[in-house]
Parts: sequence; structure tokens; C-alpha cells
Amino acid sequence: MTASLARHEFPSPDALAEALAQRVARELATAIAARGRASLAVSGGKTPVRFFKALSKQALDWANVAVTLVDERLVPDTDERSNARLVAQNLLQGAAADARFVPLYSPAQTPELATHNAANALTVSGVPMPLDVAVLGMGGDGHTASFFPDAENLGALFANAAGAKVLPVTAKSAGEPRLTMSAQLLGAARFVALHIEGQEKRAVLEEALSGGTKPIATMIAMASTPVEVFWAP
Repeated sequence: MTASLARHEFPSPDALAEALAQRVARELATAIAARGRASLAVSGGKTPVRFFKALSKQALDWANVAVTLVDERLVPDTDERSNARLVAQNLLQGAAADARFVPLYSPAQTPELATHNAANALTVSGVPMPLDVAVLGMGGDGHTASFFPDAENLGALFANAAGAKVLPVTAKSAGEPRLTMSAQLLGAARFVALHIEGQEKRAVLEEALSGGTKPIATMIAMASTPVEVFWAP
């Protein structure tokens, strides 16, 4: 495990989005050249929209890229809070529409069954593992993916004793139940980026790295390669 990271700072969110898109595209192209295909896991929320749009314009063999989600709310892709909907509207456009998208959501009756379906989808669809690229976000409470500070059994979620690919998460601050890719799966990615914007989130990250107990610090420590932080005011 390592708590090391690299920092990249940009003058604006637009500059960050373009630089991150170029870097992710290079990592995916390298993976395709080496193994014939590549995998990318992305986060939801408002922050990555510029990045998604910039990435969709990158020249890449998109037909050999599998795109999935770091986490997802248990809502259908017709819901405006769906991460799958966000990705479809902003990333899977133009040439990037040729990418193979593997959602985590399924219309299951329970979070546990939805978790099983999501893990099975990742396996059956042949999403290359370890992930080539994982792009994480972070909330103002220090959560990343769906590892919320108030999640039930947060320690057990990180420990993931059963070695699950996908885990169900229940937390009051999360609103609806969620699914999250395991920290082990995310941490094993060949390239892990943390995309954050604004002074408030920078302060949250610095607090976490100075010895706090916020989930983002645990995730960074679990990464097998140094996490690269992309930040803009």
C-alpha cells in the first residue's frame, strides 16, 4: 500500500479537463497497443462533465475501450441522478460512442441482487482487469466512489473480506442506496486520477492527507500506484 501521490494544478477547470482528457487518452492508447483493449472507470457528479466532453473528442480506438462506473445510484438511466445517464450524455458521444459501456445498475429488487448483477456484468462483458484507468472524484465530506463517512460498516466495506468486485452501500448522506466498485479493484488500476476542483475540496484533501480518517485518505493509501491529483480553482 502507498499513500504517495503526484499533483497537477491548472489555472481553470477547462484547462484541467483538457489535460486530464489527454492523459487518460494516452493511458488508454498505451493499453490498447499493449493488450488490444482497454478499460476505464469514471465517476459521476457535476465535476467531470467538462472532462467527459473533452475526452469524447480525443482520437482513440474507442471500439476497443470498455467504459464502466466507479459507483452508481440505484436508479434507472432515465433518472437525472443516474451516473450512466451522465456518461451517455457527455462522454459516449461522437467517436466515443463506439466504446462499450458496462453499467452497474440493474432493475433488481434488492441492493444485494443488484450488486451480484453488476459484478457479473463486469465479468461477462470482459472488462479488462486490472482497470487501465480509474478516475475518482471526492465530495466535500471526503467520500470517494460511494465510500461515505457515514456508510454502514465502512471499515468492512474497505476490508471487503469476501473479495467482491462490487459492494452495496447504505448511508444517510448518500440518499438512495448505491453500488460501488470495491476499493481493491479501484486501487489496482494501472492509472488512478483524483479529479477535484475548488479551494474547499483542496482543503478537505489536505486535511485527509494530514492524518484524518476521511475515506479518500484510505483509498489513496490502498492504491497500488501513486494517485495523481488533478486540481483547479
